[in-house]
Amino acid sequence: MSRKFFVGGNWKMNGDKKSLGELIQTMNGASVDPNVEVVCGAPSIYLDFVRSKLDAKFGVAAQNCYKVPKGAFTGEISPAMIKDCGINWVILGHSERRHVFGESDELIGQKTAHALESGLGVIACIGEKLDEREGGITEKVVFAQTKVIAVVLAYEPVWAIGTGKTASPQQAQEVHEKLRGWLKANVSEAVANSVRIIYGGSVTGGTCKELGSQKDVDGFLVGGASLKPEFIDIINAKA
Repeated sequence: MSRKFFVGGNWKMNGDKKSLGELIQTMNGASVDPNVEVVCGAPSIYLDFVRSKLDAKFGVAAQNCYKVPKGAFTGEISPAMIKDCGINWVILGHSERRHVFGESDELIGQKTAHALESGLGVIACIGEKLDEREGGITEKVVFAQTKVIAVVLAYEPVWAIGTGKTASPQQAQEVHEKLRGWLKANVSEAVANSVRIIYGGSVTGGTCKELGSQKDVDGFLVGGASLKPEFIDIINAKA
């Protein structure tokens, strides 16, 4: 089965209307590989702005959402609100949500289930910390985090996010292959073959081609580089 290459840009808590407007102009004017699905994760306050300015060939994602449609949850946004802004994707379980804001695997699972029930596409992030990799428990950690519904899975080793360190293409392929095996054993062969497992962790224009050539690497979730013109090079990694 052919899995469409997927490149997500996670803008995190960065940008303003001026700088994001300039980035959108660059993206709208760029020649991008039509065989790649591109989704940009904008800060929630700019979701409407970004969706109205960004070319329709690019998707837009919220960076988080809550597990219920509405209610007394100050500061949260729901999948229903996200969809009401014309947005079709959400990023859930990012390591910053887990380790800065204390979100548990259970909560992320509940959010993921509700977002999917609401018709949003989910980029679900999983990944081990450096001490977990060095302790030899990478598989245990990522399998535990994967016990949610199969979606676009983003494997992001926490030690490689924003550090300039990138997992080698071989390290990324090894974990992606094992994740696909886990899905085959625990969900189904059809899901294992169709789920896109993308890599995140200091992806740049310089590292993207070799990473993208790995058999089980179906794309990228890009942090800092997604705010720069080199994001176009990353989108075109397979071209």
